[in-house]
Amino acid sequence: MLSRGMKGIGHISISHLQDLILALGNVWIVAGILLLLAFFAAYMTALSWADLTYVLPATSLGYVLLALVAKFALHEQVSPMRWAGIALIAGGVGFVAGGPSLTSHAHRERPEHLVEVDPAEISSEVEV
Repeated sequence: MLSRGMKGIGHISISHLQDLILALGNVWIVAGILLLLAFFAAYMTALSWADLTYVLPATSLGYVLLALVAKFALHEQVSPMRWAGIALIAGGVGFVAGGPSLTSHAHRERPEHLVEVDPAEISSEVEV
C-alpha cells in the first residue's frame, strides 16, 4: 500500500517538510502506515509470550509474500539478487528456528498485581 501511495505522489525529499505532510493525505499511505503499526503491535505481543525461535519463522514468511505481491500484483521487477537475498533470509530463519527453545507452553499464573479481586472481599477486610 505504501508503494502504491508513493508511486502516486512521486519523489519526495526529506528537506521539504510540507511535501511529507501532504503525503499523509494519501489514503494508500495512511492505510500502509496503519497496517505497519498493526504489524508491530502484533509482533511485540507475540514476542512477549514466545521466543524468537517461534515468532521469527512466522514473520519471515512476510518477505516471501511481499516479493510475490510486488512481482505479480504491483508488477514490479524483482531481481535475481533480491530472490537470492530472500532465500538467504529464509535459510537464516530456518537456522534460528532449529535452535533450542526456551518457551514453555505451561499455563502461567497472572502476576499478583493483575489478579482480579472480588469487591465484597475487600470491603469485609477494610475497617472503617
